[in-house]
Amino acid sequence: MAANCLPPTPSPMALSGGTATSSSSSAAPRLLSLSPTTTPRPSSLSFHSLSSSSSVAASLKCLRLSHQKRSKLHAASGNFGTVVTTKCFASDLEQLKSAREDIKDVLKTTFCHPILVRLGWHDAGTYNKNIEEWPQRGGANGSLRFEVEQKHAANAGLVNALKLLQPIKDKYAGITYADLFQLASATAVEEAGGPKIPMKYGRVDVSGPEQCPEEGRLPDAGPPSPAAHLRDVFYRMGLSDKDIVALSGAHTLGRSRPERSGWGKPETKYTKEGPGAPGGQSWTIKWLQFDNSYFKDIKEKRDADLLVLPTDAALFEDPSFKVFAEKYAEDEQAFFNDYAEAHAKLSNLGAKFDPTEGISIDDEPAAAVPEKFVAAKYSSGKE
Repeated sequence: MAANCLPPTPSPMALSGGTATSSSSSAAPRLLSLSPTTTPRPSSLSFHSLSSSSSVAASLKCLRLSHQKRSKLHAASGNFGTVVTTKCFASDLEQLKSAREDIKDVLKTTFCHPILVRLGWHDAGTYNKNIEEWPQRGGANGSLRFEVEQKHAANAGLVNALKLLQPIKDKYAGITYADLFQLASATAVEEAGGPKIPMKYGRVDVSGPEQCPEEGRLPDAGPPSPAAHLRDVFYRMGLSDKDIVALSGAHTLGRSRPERSGWGKPETKYTKEGPGAPGGQSWTIKWLQFDNSYFKDIKEKRDADLLVLPTDAALFEDPSFKVFAEKYAEDEQAFFNDYAEAHAKLSNLGAKFDPTEGISIDDEPAAAVPEKFVAAKYSSGKE
């Protein structure tokens, strides 16, 4: 009998599809609550065997993504066949490509670019480079699909991003949540006019809410010492001052809503009519366009209706951060180059890849391994 090389049934502890009304969108699918007594099932795929009499054609998609071991068998008829032991990778290459197109369609109709970027960031941003074990180290592992992590203060409102993506996950069961979150984040940046992100896929999902990281690993918008706080958080991830400033530039997208973050105005002249759900305060005038206006607007203190958080202001106040912030305000291409590199690094943090080298959906090699991070190198104003 031919082994089934299709992905297993999604974990019963994963989010369920469906439709319901919500405060943000009347057409958003409902996120069903999860039973604490449900037994989790791993979302990674297991080894299967194919006999020589199997229909190989039915499994070609999986075989293209698989490690294969073949040994000759002498059949009763005197013919030789093969036994193929196949390991399906964490995510299916063709399904990733199709899901990207579906994400683009969602972006065109809902203008949800900012929240999808935030979703990918917050799933990856819990990484702690000082913890070796997976998944205790946090990072891009799909844990944000669980309610316990959605309730972390820094993740307020992200349930709406999950509602947008759940129909895509239901459609493409051969994609992990960890990959879907990062695919959506990178696609949102690119579709908003930002740089192409050198992404790789194959992230393995955690299996249950007990594997979610503790609260408190994500950055705060208004800490007492903003620059020191940013370094505490991002150095813990193994990122540099350049990465911190470049990633901050993604605030060129989106708005802050006081009911979620405690920051910003209920609405401004730039947000009162949407697009999407109206309201909130944006960092930039064209808050669905990815460019370097975030740095320009902060530097020029352009408009009281544009948001500047304490952690934003620190980019032009801290000597080391300021070197990069000034550069990005003047040179958009330099910002795009550094942002693409930093986003790719962030999206890989803490992830366990299957295959270990990851897979590309653009037939491009995976990003090179960055040099070893040394915090002192980035805290003196020099790189």
